Amino acid sequence: MNPLKNQPLTRQRKIIHIDCDCFYAAIEMRDDPALANRPLAVGGAADRRGVIATCNYEARAYGVRSAMASVHALKLCPDLLILRPRMDAYREASREIHTIFRTYTDLIEPLSLDEAYLDVSACEHFSGSATRIAQDIRRRVWQQLRITVSAGVAPNKFLAKIASEWNKPDGLFVITPGEVEDFVRELPVNRLHGVGRVTAEKLGRLGIRSCGDLLAWDKLQLVREFGAFGERLWNLARGVDERPVQVESRRQSVSVEQTYDQDLPDLAACRAQLPELLAQLERRMARLDSGYRPGKPFVKLKFHDFTQTTLEQAGAGLALEDYADLLAGAFARGARPVRLIGVGVRLIDLRAGFEQLKLF
Repeated sequence: MNPLKNQPLTRQRKIIHIDCDCFYAAIEMRDDPALANRPLAVGGAADRRGVIATCNYEARAYGVRSAMASVHALKLCPDLLILRPRMDAYREASREIHTIFRTYTDLIEPLSLDEAYLDVSACEHFSGSATRIAQDIRRRVWQQLRITVSAGVAPNKFLAKIASEWNKPDGLFVITPGEVEDFVRELPVNRLHGVGRVTAEKLGRLGIRSCGDLLAWDKLQLVREFGAFGERLWNLARGVDERPVQVESRRQSVSVEQTYDQDLPDLAACRAQLPELLAQLERRMARLDSGYRPGKPFVKLKFHDFTQTTLEQAGAGLALEDYADLLAGAFARGARPVRLIGVGVRLIDLRAGFEQLKLF
C-alpha cells in the first residue's frame, strides 16, 4: 500500500530557497581580495568572549563553525583571521539581493540578511520555470555582487530549504513534485525541520532513522509520543508542508537595478540608460497596492571598483529630468566608470498614518 495515496490535493506551489554562501565572509573577501584563500571568520574578539558569526570554507576545513566561541576557533585554527562585522555593508548587499528577488516575485519571506524563501508560483519569467528563475537569480547575484548563493527549488518551504543545502556551496538542487516521494523516503529524520538533537535521539530509540521508517507510524501514535509535533512529523515524512511564504507587511521603497556587462565610461553613457530603467520602475510601481504613495526619488550607482553611492532628494519629481539631475550628482561623487545603475522611489505607507490616527 502506498502511504502517499489518497492525500488531499492542494494547489501546486513553486518555492525557491536562497542561501548566500558564508555571506559575511564572502563580502569581506570580495572587498579585500588579499583575504581570499586564507582561513577567515567574522565575529567577536577572542579576548572578549566573542563568538563566530560565520566563516569561509577554508576555516571550516579546520572545524571552525558558526556560533563557536572565538577562543575555541583559534585553538582549532591558529592562523584564523577574525574580523569585526561590518553590518552596514552586509545590509546593503542584502538589499541589493532582495531587489533582484523582486524582479520575479513580491512573495518573499526573509529569514535573515542572507537567506529567504520566494514563492514564484505565479511568476511568468522563463515560462514559469522555477528552476530557470533560480538559475537566473544565482547568475545575477554573482554578476552584480560577486558573491555566490545556493538555491533549492521544491513544491514547499520544507523541501526547498533542504534542497538549497544539498549542493552547497554555489549549488542548485531541484526536487520536482514527481520526485518528492522517493526523495523524502530516504531522508534522515535529523534533516527534518524542527527535529533537534533531543528529538532525533528519541526517534532513534524508537527505531526511526529515516522518513521511510516514519511512514510505518500512524498519526495518532506519533502524537502520543511527540505531542503536537507528532502531526508535523507525520506530514513531513510525506513531503507535506502547507506553510505559506510570509511576506513582509510593509515596504519602504521600490526600485530597479541593472548591472552592465561593460562598464559605462561616463555620465552620458549612464544617462542613456535612464529611459529603460524608468520604464521598468513604472511597471514595478503599477503593481503596488493603493496603501502606498511615492515619496523621494533616488539613484544608486556602483562604480567599477565596487564602491557605491546613493543620492535622493525630498520634493523632487519622478520625471526623467529629475532622475537625470540625481544621476549627475551621484556620478560626480565618483567620476569613474559605472557597473550598476539603480533607480527607485521611497514609499509613504498610508496605512501607517491611519494606524497612528486610530491611537488618538
